[in-house]
Amino acid sequence: MKKTLLLALTMFVLFNTVDAQNTSLKPPLNNDIISNYKHLSLQQLLDTADYFFEKRSSDTALICYNLLINAIAKDANFEQQQKIVVAYHRSAGLYYYMCDYRSAYDCLIKALRICEKINDVAFKSKIYTNIGNIYYRFKKYDIAKSYYTLSLNLCKDTTTIIAILNNLGAIELKNEEMDSAYYFFDKSLKISKRNNNHKLFDILNSLAMYYQKREWYDTALYYYKLSLDESKRNNKYESEAQNLSDLSKLLFEMNQLDSALFYIELSNTVAKEHNILRVLAENYLTLSKIEEKKKSVMKAFEYFKRHASLRDSVYNIEVFADINHLQRLYEVSKTNQQIEQLSIEQQINERTIQYQKLIQRIIFGVLLLMGIVLAFIVSQNQKLKTAYKVLVEKNVEIIKIEEKSTTKDKKNTIIQNDYDELMNKILTIMEDPAIYCDPLLTIGKLATLTQSHHNYVSQAIKSSFNKNFRTFVNGYRIKEAQRIFMDLDTKKYTIESVFEKVGFKSRSVFYDAFKEHTGVSPNYYIKSMQG
Repeated sequence: MKKTLLLALTMFVLFNTVDAQNTSLKPPLNNDIISNYKHLSLQQLLDTADYFFEKRSSDTALICYNLLINAIAKDANFEQQQKIVVAYHRSAGLYYYMCDYRSAYDCLIKALRICEKINDVAFKSKIYTNIGNIYYRFKKYDIAKSYYTLSLNLCKDTTTIIAILNNLGAIELKNEEMDSAYYFFDKSLKISKRNNNHKLFDILNSLAMYYQKREWYDTALYYYKLSLDESKRNNKYESEAQNLSDLSKLLFEMNQLDSALFYIELSNTVAKEHNILRVLAENYLTLSKIEEKKKSVMKAFEYFKRHASLRDSVYNIEVFADINHLQRLYEVSKTNQQIEQLSIEQQINERTIQYQKLIQRIIFGVLLLMGIVLAFIVSQNQKLKTAYKVLVEKNVEIIKIEEKSTTKDKKNTIIQNDYDELMNKILTIMEDPAIYCDPLLTIGKLATLTQSHHNYVSQAIKSSFNKNFRTFVNGYRIKEAQRIFMDLDTKKYTIESVFEKVGFKSRSVFYDAFKEHTGVSPNYYIKSMQG
């Protein structure tokens, strides 16, 4: 721990020393920046902020953008509101570069609201793209895809269209949607070639990854080499090192170990020359795997140790970057507070006591309300239990009465019409539990038993009981289940065995039908019978 802290402190001192020596235009202190720039016109503020934006001098650029936003009145004209949109959008870019995604998202949403107000379609497209980038960073691919699609529908800028299509392809590749991924990559590539886009190497690399994932190694090799040539032509050293590294991994998958070693050495040369530690760490891990496959255990172990050491070094650098990043955010936060109205602090102090009293009253009221609600729930629960018990008792009485009823009583329940004779046949047949407890009983089967047509059977049941066939049969089955539950010797039965015994195929259907006919669940019914 002490060594780590000492290393971080040493790097911090060295960083600040080098920065002081190499920076020809060092930004003044925050207070001085505000005093130096607050007198500038809106256009001068925007130009100054854009200058520091291009130089990646985040603190100074953010201060100037914030001064610009706060200098423009709420009732600004169209041109002034466009400047606010630009300021928010560029601020979001800086926050994204600093990995402060929440602040970036907040700025983008504020810019989007203004764009919707003034109907600035061109800028809405850019904002949607960058919101999509944030969600992509957090692996929320579905949300990212929706924003990329929105942007694509509005976008007219070729460079942005190419980037969006490539991003959409990457998302589809993540989702294993290979055909869709290829469609976006291919379309992006064609547009890029037509417009001589300088980011062609990104698309070629994406296509190589696509073919590698499909295990079409020769085609993947072809596109990795094309991407490598484009990276060299545009002096994109990190992309060049990464492409060489990817080539070595592909050749390793193809079991071409000598070729893999050749490209990995080339990648290491570029990575070391330009201090691309991330790629170096990947390469040492690949070298370890190659040596392990060649049965060179000691060499494999040595390369893995280099990988682990370099990986830890990269991790420490990232930790230092996080510390430095938090410090920058703290400084920017202090500056923003100076720009805002100083009266906010005084207003907070004046309202604190009022809020505390209000909170105390709210807490007391909530506690009182919770007590009343709890008492009401307990009371209603007792009433509900009593009502359920009465309902079960009524159901038992109905079962007993129906068992004593004669066929003549059943006939009297039928509305006298043309279906009397058919209905009598149906009721006679349905006296047999073996029929209505048959899970395969259908209206067609019942029609056959009554020597009638299934349409007539359906109409007779509907006319006499105002029920469909399924509800009519389920009524018999539920009554049979109730009879089983009433038999004390049937405690050995489970609910599952009972609902299957009476003809139900599904537990959920049985539960729904039982509750519909009795008003209570089977579990509660059994408890009431046993209680």
